[in-house]
Amino acid sequence: MRFNKETVIGVIGAGAMGSGIAQVAAMAGHNVVLFDTNNAALNKAKSSLSATLQKLQEKGKIADAAGILNRFVFAAELTAFTQCGLVIEAIIENLEIKKKVFADTEAIVNDTCVLATNTSSLSVTSIAAACKKPGRVLGLHFFNPAPLMALVEVIPAIQTDDTLVQDAKTLMQQWGKAPVITKDTPGFIVNRVARPFYGEAIRIYEEGITDIATIDWAMTELGGFRMGPFTLTDYIGHDVNYVVTETVFQSFFYDPRYKPSFSQKRLLEAGWLGRKTGRGFYNYAEGIEQPQPNKDNSLAQQVMERIVVMLINEAVEALHLNIASAQDLELAMTKGVNYPKGLLQWADEWGAEKCLTLLDSLYGQYHEDRYRASILLRRKAAEGATFL
Repeated sequence: MRFNKETVIGVIGAGAMGSGIAQVAAMAGHNVVLFDTNNAALNKAKSSLSATLQKLQEKGKIADAAGILNRFVFAAELTAFTQCGLVIEAIIENLEIKKKVFADTEAIVNDTCVLATNTSSLSVTSIAAACKKPGRVLGLHFFNPAPLMALVEVIPAIQTDDTLVQDAKTLMQQWGKAPVITKDTPGFIVNRVARPFYGEAIRIYEEGITDIATIDWAMTELGGFRMGPFTLTDYIGHDVNYVVTETVFQSFFYDPRYKPSFSQKRLLEAGWLGRKTGRGFYNYAEGIEQPQPNKDNSLAQQVMERIVVMLINEAVEALHLNIASAQDLELAMTKGVNYPKGLLQWADEWGAEKCLTLLDSLYGQYHEDRYRASILLRRKAAEGATFL
């Protein structure tokens, strides 16, 4: 095991994600160097971390807020990373910028220091290729907010040293996280498998089958999800959610399963980004009455089943292509996006034959490759077998 409590952790980027990762590391007992070229961002991070740790102490969740804060060094120069054993990058999702940062960081750190990227959708292999020692590079994708969300996707590049993957997974477990190992493919697990939750819901709305409030109600009341897809995309922000969808679509060579929607693109173009701007799929202005769902259970049931079976198909295809193990696929969707149950468990409860019938019916109506069933789903249906 190459990491221990004495390992100094570096974090590049003092925004919400970087600060959150730094907080997790410090609360796990590490000294932490939080770097940003923007002094205002560093000062904001220091103030925010101090306030957060103080609140946690007041609630009895930690004993010594000041002691944890004293583990931090707030740095505006990369040279502060010279003693780090692990540096985690958490900056803008721009491949060329990340590659430059990794090359610059590698020139500063010692030969044994591990370099990790928190990218949510870019190629870890491409980032690693910017380094002279790509074997020490991997992905550690935390979810926002990092101190609260348990899931961490551990993503080896094709160049990553084999022993590093297990060491990184063990470290994440020591930090109190639920790590899963996933291949370096677009969207990894969560941002790949979850795409139909948004995309198919918007497709149903665009076709005029029913309205956004009804679709959201169907997914929360009948599906058991914590938020409906439109409420959730408004919460995430269309500047984030749409861009991830577009990135995954392009990265999968324009596979129609991941096709973005014009409805969401228009919201982005209008600057209607969701809750943070007061307008998205819903209007959050004061005094505006929110639309009410049509609680016709027969219609809502069809809507829920159509979206869920598309999610199931994505999970099954990821399993078929060895993107992750069945256990890690289940853990990722329950811990990463808080689904009410794992999608493979859902498939087993419905039965592979029912799932296949639903998908083949959609394909029969649309004749679009978007609705092609995974070959693994066909095999399980023919065998009457389960996934778990």
